[in-house]
Amino acid sequence: MSWLRALRETARSGLTVERRRLAPAIAARGALGLALVVGFSLAVFGPAVAASSAFGAFQAAIATFQRSWRPRPTLALASGGSLAVSTFLGYLTGAHLLLFLALLLLWTFLSGLAWAAGPTAGIIASSNVAIMLVTVTLPTSVATAGGHAVMIFAGGLVQAALVVLLPVRPWGAQRDALADALAAEADYARRLRHDPVAPFDPVPLMTARSAAAVTPRQARRRPAELHGPRRLAERIRPVLASLADPAVGAPAEGPQRDRVRELLAAAGTVLDAAAHAIRHGKPVRLPPAAVSVLRTPDTGTILADRPHRAALRLIALLGDVVETAEPRTETSPGEARTGEETGEEAGAEAGAGTGAAADARARAAHPSLAARTRPTLLRLAPVVLAKMRAEVRPGSPILRHAIRVSAVAAAGYLLGLVLPFGHGYWAPMASVMVMRPDFSQTYARSVARFGGTLVGVALASGVVQTAHPGTYLSAALAVLCAFGMYLLMRTGYAVSQVCVAAYVVFLLGMEGSGVTQTVRERVLLTLLGGLLAMLSYAVYPAWETPRLRGRLADWLAASGRYAAAVAARYADPAGPGSPDVREALLAARAARVAWHDALGLAGHEPVRHRGLSHAAAEGAGHALAEFGRAAMLLEAHLPERGAPPLPAAAGLAEALRETTERGAKAVRERTVPVWDDLRETVAAWDTEVTDPLLRKAARLLLDALDELSAALSDA
Repeated sequence: MSWLRALRETARSGLTVERRRLAPAIAARGALGLALVVGFSLAVFGPAVAASSAFGAFQAAIATFQRSWRPRPTLALASGGSLAVSTFLGYLTGAHLLLFLALLLLWTFLSGLAWAAGPTAGIIASSNVAIMLVTVTLPTSVATAGGHAVMIFAGGLVQAALVVLLPVRPWGAQRDALADALAAEADYARRLRHDPVAPFDPVPLMTARSAAAVTPRQARRRPAELHGPRRLAERIRPVLASLADPAVGAPAEGPQRDRVRELLAAAGTVLDAAAHAIRHGKPVRLPPAAVSVLRTPDTGTILADRPHRAALRLIALLGDVVETAEPRTETSPGEARTGEETGEEAGAEAGAGTGAAADARARAAHPSLAARTRPTLLRLAPVVLAKMRAEVRPGSPILRHAIRVSAVAAAGYLLGLVLPFGHGYWAPMASVMVMRPDFSQTYARSVARFGGTLVGVALASGVVQTAHPGTYLSAALAVLCAFGMYLLMRTGYAVSQVCVAAYVVFLLGMEGSGVTQTVRERVLLTLLGGLLAMLSYAVYPAWETPRLRGRLADWLAASGRYAAAVAARYADPAGPGSPDVREALLAARAARVAWHDALGLAGHEPVRHRGLSHAAAEGAGHALAEFGRAAMLLEAHLPERGAPPLPAAAGLAEALRETTERGAKAVRERTVPVWDDLRETVAAWDTEVTDPLLRKAARLLLDALDELSAALSDA
């Protein structure tokens, strides 16, 4: 993609306004917290302290809107506390240019590294640096700086208290994540009716798994229906695939296929009903037609062998989904102790039977596996520091982002001091707020920031110049702008920046400092900050395009380990709840998501492909998805513990592991991988194994790898 086209595409995406579901109650709660803080500070301390405390409450409320599974009060307190520390340290060094620049460089560098811990940490850290540039100009002494810091933290404390006192849809994020996973399964079941080999995006299941990890405090309060259906959804997916696939399930046409289509349609209806019940906390309402399809005795007379067993397992799993999705007031004892049933990682969701008895068998089979819990904020600190240290290495995109953002912030601050505009912090503030580790977001947000600031500052300054609002009216207008920002922040960055720019103008206008700068000067400084951010990425980029082959190789190696782990279970049956299979599956999913994320980022970069064209990438991705689906079909029929072993499966597992590792190395080295060793093993497998499922699955695995080589040969 050329630079001109890349700039045009990113500008369009930055200015896009999306139709999103609004949350007026949550926005009103954040605005109420801001109003309480500003009103109290104005009445007791005056406009300067009110401005500082308002920034603390404003930023704390924004933190509660981030996509995080942590308790919202924790996010508000963390945001308020970190901003208070930043402001106090910034004021102590503000009178000494070199010291403040050193602090600014250190703070922005650390905020850049904070993206290693996830987008929530990165956004909060970046916002703290940006707001610090404003708040350090408000105090007049060390004592008042301490008072400002206390009030900033008090703003975060108020927002945290309001989240507790005025809860809006508790556990809403977790409910949505679990409901989305079940809805994705429902959509998958319906698509399988018309396309028996339809692909499935595992992201909803991965998101639900992330949402299922809770802190000890959350574990004592989590609704009981939020932990069971996810495991069942994991177990349903391979059953749906094996039932629909004509290679291992029902024939492509005939009465058996008609029955499979009916079962898949009923499964989609039941899963949708369970998703709706979980999302809204209501009882499950099942359509009678779907219930009659699942309960009809004709299934046993139409389907036979593996399709019949898959149908029975599907019906039982759907019954368990309905049972566990019903809202209940109690929490299970195991949940209260651990936050998620011990043995989840044992892979109970892989198909060890159905119901509580199956879960108990899985837990008993693998007692050493720890429950999934989320560490508290204090225990999370060393984990975050370790992730940040791990990114301090050559070639790390996070490290490059940290270097870029710190250099741009310092340059913008110095330029703001030199230029005769006053309030020069607008330039570095704009840079820090728009910069992200990837190209497309940085450029899109730069354009959106400039456009939103242009409109917001013009409107707010027009109101100030014409109406001359007093202190309290300016405060009220600032709160109103904050409410608009909270309400519209998910619809587009440009829209939210209109409200943010107006908010800053009205807030500083309480003290009279907001009207000393013209619209033209503020817009020019914001434009300068955006241009610095964009220029920094052009000069010191971290392109994703050259790393595509590495991402593809990682996915190939992880998929090979998953297929090998599944095949090894046939040689040494340990039951469907095999922890090594589950661990390998999760690693393969993570590698797949990393590949697709990298492919999406590379598609917007002004970089020509380096050995991997768009067509080759698409073909390779499809081939590896088929490879994973074939391995999943094998996993759907893993032998029970104590079943007769299949010695030939050990050779297949070893061949899969070694061949895919060599293939991954070949992909990294820009050569076409060959699969001769695996081809010989599969040929021998056909003569040693009589089970048609195993023979067909092995050939599907090899065919997928051949398709991968064909796609890469075109590169």
